[in-house]
Amino acid sequence: MDDLYDEFGNYIGDGAESDEGSEVENGKPQGFAFDEAFEEEEDEDINGANDQQLMEVDAAPETTSNAVVLHEDKQYYPTAQQVYGADVETLVQEEDAQPLSEPIIAPVEQKKFAIEESALPPVHFSREFMTDMLNFPENIRNIAIAGHLHHGKTAFMDMLVVQTHDLSERLEKRSGRRKEEQLRYTDTHFLERERGLSIKSAPMSLVLQGTKGKSHLFNIIDTPGHVNFVDEVASSLRLADGVVLVVDVVEGVQTNTKKIIEHAVLEDLPLTLVVNKMDRLILELKLPPNDAYFKLKHVIEEVNTVIESVLPGQGEKRRVSPELENVAFACASMGWCFTLQSFSRMYADTYPQIDTAEFARRLWGDIFFNPRSRKFSRKGMEENSQRSFVKFVLEPVYKLYSHTMSESPQDLKETLASVGINLKSSELKSDAKTLLNLVCGQFFGTAAGFVDMVVRHIPSPVDGAQKKLDHYYTGPLDTKVTAAMAACDQDGPLVVQITKLFSTTDATRFNAFGRIMSGTARPGQQVRVLGENYSPDDDEDMVIATISDTWIAETRYNIPTSGVPAGNWVLLGGIDNSIVKTATIVPLKLEDNEDAHIFKPIRHITESVFKVAVEPVNPSELPKMLEGLRKVNKSYPLISTKVEESGEHVVLGTGELYMDCVLHDLRKLYSEMEIKVSDPVTRFCETVVETSAIMCYSITPNKKNKITMIAEPLDDGIGEDIESGRVSIKDPIRKVAKFFEEKYDWDKLAARSIWAFGPDEMGPNILQDDTLPSQVDKKLLSTVRDTIAQGFSWGTREGPLCEERTRGLFFLCVGLTKSAIRNAKFKLTDITLADQAIYRGGGQIIPTARRAVYSSFLMASPRLMEPIYSCTMTGPADAVASVYTVLSRRRGHVLSDGPIAGTPLYSVHGLIPVIDSFGFETDLRIHTQGQATVSLVFDKWNIVPGNPLDRDIKLKPLEMAPAMSTARDFVLKTRRRKGLAEDITVSKFLEPELWKGLNESGILDV
Repeated sequence: MDDLYDEFGNYIGDGAESDEGSEVENGKPQGFAFDEAFEEEEDEDINGANDQQLMEVDAAPETTSNAVVLHEDKQYYPTAQQVYGADVETLVQEEDAQPLSEPIIAPVEQKKFAIEESALPPVHFSREFMTDMLNFPENIRNIAIAGHLHHGKTAFMDMLVVQTHDLSERLEKRSGRRKEEQLRYTDTHFLERERGLSIKSAPMSLVLQGTKGKSHLFNIIDTPGHVNFVDEVASSLRLADGVVLVVDVVEGVQTNTKKIIEHAVLEDLPLTLVVNKMDRLILELKLPPNDAYFKLKHVIEEVNTVIESVLPGQGEKRRVSPELENVAFACASMGWCFTLQSFSRMYADTYPQIDTAEFARRLWGDIFFNPRSRKFSRKGMEENSQRSFVKFVLEPVYKLYSHTMSESPQDLKETLASVGINLKSSELKSDAKTLLNLVCGQFFGTAAGFVDMVVRHIPSPVDGAQKKLDHYYTGPLDTKVTAAMAACDQDGPLVVQITKLFSTTDATRFNAFGRIMSGTARPGQQVRVLGENYSPDDDEDMVIATISDTWIAETRYNIPTSGVPAGNWVLLGGIDNSIVKTATIVPLKLEDNEDAHIFKPIRHITESVFKVAVEPVNPSELPKMLEGLRKVNKSYPLISTKVEESGEHVVLGTGELYMDCVLHDLRKLYSEMEIKVSDPVTRFCETVVETSAIMCYSITPNKKNKITMIAEPLDDGIGEDIESGRVSIKDPIRKVAKFFEEKYDWDKLAARSIWAFGPDEMGPNILQDDTLPSQVDKKLLSTVRDTIAQGFSWGTREGPLCEERTRGLFFLCVGLTKSAIRNAKFKLTDITLADQAIYRGGGQIIPTARRAVYSSFLMASPRLMEPIYSCTMTGPADAVASVYTVLSRRRGHVLSDGPIAGTPLYSVHGLIPVIDSFGFETDLRIHTQGQATVSLVFDKWNIVPGNPLDRDIKLKPLEMAPAMSTARDFVLKTRRRKGLAEDITVSKFLEPELWKGLNESGILDV
């Protein structure tokens, strides 16, 4: 039997005899007869000639060969490269390296971080009509809805959306708990849905009708109400022509409401008021109609008091009151809103003989209706006399609610029929909330009264354009471009003011949102994108881009258009790469070769004082984190990012919730990586409390120039006036001097010697020329004025104590440059200059002026300043004691407390240092068992107790520093964290001979 097989195991005996007696038959060795027979059987089983090719992929060509093909060399199956092609990368793994939870070939994921409509939802107006209305700016209103947290701004927007969009099918499909949820149409970010509050501004364009049936295009932007997100409010108000202030009738004017009113008044924006949540007076507080009237009056007067406090003596011009037609009453959750004029029109529909305007004038104030004589009077003349507002407005609303809530369906049907409301039997059996919605919807109708109020009191883009130019445009106001912007000329040169960047739903890119001042924005246009640092003399901050798309922004969906004309808001695609915060869009070339100018950066309501350091868990992902930081920097208007001396990347925001949202977006949306976050800290500023002990001089490196300065504190209030814009260094010198003479009693010489504010034109420090003409050549001095001012700006931007470099990582953001030195005045007392200009250039003067600033600053009793939060707590009376307890443990104190009129709630106002506020809100909610709501907003800068340069203070580790050692403690810990030397010595900035002389005289404590 052994002879039947060769040494390779191939069968060789008793095979089919060949006529030719050869080992090779038909080009194949005879020893493979068994293999061929096996292959033929398989071929018959699978019935396919193609499978023969599969089994023998590399079969030798039909040529005669005597080569022996080994069994292990024969290929029965194709390789992956042969199957998929040479261009496809293939991996062969002997063990399964992937976990079972991860698919071998993962599906392509479409990332979405925001809610978006799959198609354009149906609306009750024609979209073609809306796009036609874009061309008629007289019938357009650009408004911002603003107010405090949970006062009903988003619910008010929902009311307008439901009235203009056909969402009935979607709302009817809701079931269970979702049926009770608020629509929140303008909250699209998934964080907003989870937290139940607005984080981003949300624009929408709607066609709304007034009481006379005339249509207007309303460009509305819904703003967040949380105090941490007031940067979104400031960005939105820049584009709007007026503000609709929403106030909860129960809570009244809260912290954020005050901030928004102050900002609107300072920006000279018209203000209208919506008193919202009127149903709380009936269902929650259960106030009688007479008491409800006084509660409403109190809330309206609160708003007027704040307006008067901002501009004393001018409050009457901006007064809001129902008889002036700039106050509306609403219950957004029930879908109704009215003004006195729209309510009187409801009476006129039933009684045509009523004069609507005259009747409306008598519906507010101390005007009484006498039922017997049926006349109005200033005093109640009869027994049952009532105020007209109570008699004709509040009582009908109260009756409507009480009947709807208490009567049986059959009785209610008759009652409602008497006032013209007809409901189906099934609707009458609905639950209370649904039934109230249906009844109020038919009784009050649409928000036509609100439309009339806005149309009357907020100007159109044509009427409001000149005011925008006067306040924000940096260029001359007598050019052709300016004339086109003032006239809202859609045929003029394209000028767009960009104030906001909205990320796409997949968070991969941004679209720029702005207001078209003149011209028409069309896809395919090549434009210049001018950043905040652009000027006609320095065009470095300018790029050329092409507009890829133009949309009408509708929050959950965007309407693509072929062009958007002047006077409207527009969402632009393809131009966001070079925009960080704000920008100005202009054509490649202006008519008559005019210079292009930008709109001013936004002046925000608050400051970024909350600071954390971030780093990637995996160091190799640092570039990925930096890219995420750039996107976060674009997404949040007031976020600031910078790199410390120690190399750590620092993010500054307004508060804990703000920073939590920023870091969430950094981790999930823009970087998709794990990052480590440090404990929160705050940024510090520096100031002086005395005049410099000596005149400090600095000599230029070439020994040919000498600058002498002294530092002294500014009068209280000057820094705040400069930062708020009440005085500007760009104004004529006579106007600036007059301001300081009248308000702060400066003499004329000192007031007219102001050279600069620092570190920028709105910085809270002053550089003053205090040299005498008899000692200094003023003409020669004028040649170095700008370079000395630059050195002063550099010095005040980076203080010597903590070396807080306020210039961000993304240094194109002029609006983020904050002052490290505050409330200091630097006087140039003497200067010696070289005769030749080459020896007094910027390279010599700028660093020397900076050293003079620092040396004079350190010789003037420097002090550390920390930011202070204004703390406002709203809650029940038994929560007040907890506020005192928690604040006292955190170096805070209460300023005032008292009840909120007409409610069982109390309000407590206090101050708390930012560095001690971390976790304060959680701590207070634990103490009050969640009954108290807290608002923390930046209020002011306060001097930290103690001398930061006192080396005699010994600080023990792990022990709290004594009260008068706090400044030294903060300075040392800040410098250690940054990797700086602990000792701050004036010798670093003083000239060696001056330092030696001071040491010998004993002035300095070595």
